[in-house]
Amino acid sequence: MAGSPLARKDTAAAAGEAAPLLRVSGISVRFGGIVALDNLSFDIAAGQIVGLIGPNGAGKTTLFNCLSRLYPFTGGDITFAGTSLSAVPRHRIAGLGIARTFQNLALFRSLSVFDNILLGRHCRSGSGFLANALRPPRIAHEEEDAAQRVAGLVRFLGLDALAAAPVAAMPFGTQKRVELGRALASEPRLLLLDEPASGLNHEEVDALATLITEIRDRLHVTILLVEHHMSLVMRVSDKVVALDFGRKIADGPPAAVRQDPEVVRAYLGTGPATAAAGAGR
Repeated sequence: MAGSPLARKDTAAAAGEAAPLLRVSGISVRFGGIVALDNLSFDIAAGQIVGLIGPNGAGKTTLFNCLSRLYPFTGGDITFAGTSLSAVPRHRIAGLGIARTFQNLALFRSLSVFDNILLGRHCRSGSGFLANALRPPRIAHEEEDAAQRVAGLVRFLGLDALAAAPVAAMPFGTQKRVELGRALASEPRLLLLDEPASGLNHEEVDALATLITEIRDRLHVTILLVEHHMSLVMRVSDKVVALDFGRKIADGPPAAVRQDPEVVRAYLGTGPATAAAGAGR
């Protein structure tokens, strides 16, 4: 079950006293003459859920691609747990403790729910090709541990009855849970959620809000969330960072960011009263 509001408040307060888990410092990204990110800076403390909002083209996915090391940044730096990501190759990002979901599902449709989630354990394997070929006892122990951890995630995500079924037969909302499980299987400290509510109905969005909070409270995972569904962002976030044309225009508690004039103008395109109403949709 999700943690109580008091537990969430205590977690956020404790996180605020520590050094930030993620620090984005003056990041700039340019594609030719297009400025995708412009001197962007913000911090995320361990234990926080942070919402990243902005209109299409604001730079949200560009930032995620920088955090995943898919895009280089032309200025500034990003540090995760004190380590500069500029020195980390992209294939080491998951092992460092950063996992990500994508707007478009990239599951292996012929594989089962269990096996799709199990693939997320790859970065936690300490064995190489030779060890897997010779299969010493430690390989069996590693595989058993991975299976137990995935089984626990399957239960956590409410997918027990579907574990052996191929994902191709699953509804879209269920497939999104499988992708989330695969990301969690890598045991991340920071989880990047890229529009997780896209394509979900109202009941599924409500369940997702509860699940995001449970991931933070029960699995102790810090979350950065990109989402256009404003009611979800405002419901689960400890703080919200708003972007427009690659610039940060607001950074603070959800209620304050929702009423910020720059956010109202750039993202909601209307007055404060309507903005407040729109955030409830």
